[in-house]
Amino acid sequence: MVDLVMLVAFIPAALALNVTPGADMMFCLGQGIRSGPRAAWAASAGISTGSMIHVLLAGAGLSTLVATLPYAFDTIRWVGVAYLLWLAAQALRRPDAPTQDQNAPRGRPYGAGLLVNLTNPKVILFVLAFIPQFVDQNAGPIWVQFLLFGAIISVCGFFVNGLVGVFAASLGQRLANGSRVLDWISAGIFTALAGRLTVLEKA
Repeated sequence: MVDLVMLVAFIPAALALNVTPGADMMFCLGQGIRSGPRAAWAASAGISTGSMIHVLLAGAGLSTLVATLPYAFDTIRWVGVAYLLWLAAQALRRPDAPTQDQNAPRGRPYGAGLLVNLTNPKVILFVLAFIPQFVDQNAGPIWVQFLLFGAIISVCGFFVNGLVGVFAASLGQRLANGSRVLDWISAGIFTALAGRLTVLEKA
């Protein structure tokens, strides 16, 4: 069983990591600005799901292979770049789109958040570098500990990123008189995230 002191120490560390601005937070911010709070929460749920998938892979030892194979790292990275640029292009292809659709379906932002997280290879390296510091071989099965710590990170991230998206949604409402402004802001965020992925290195 995971030591209670270790668990208590892990929670603030996970929270501190989640409040640090990164690609996931910026993506939820963009979703909130363009499509409102529901889309932001859906995107945050997709990101949290992606985080848990990374944790499952790490617990199974599969992420170690990805982290040690340069071509696998680069393949994932460039898929992420292409997808983010596609999202940026989509944001600019609808000049007559409404500013914020509060009743928009949740499937699209959820799936987009999931893909953005899964195609960010830095998440794989983060999981492999951070969680093992808290894993105790004498505290039970390693994969169970990975799941527990990963679930904490995912839940904290869900609320942090979702709240950032809700805050951004209020900004989007203030810009409601010009939907093209929202389109360009969203496209700019997606393009910036793609640019960030292009310069990522494994080290």
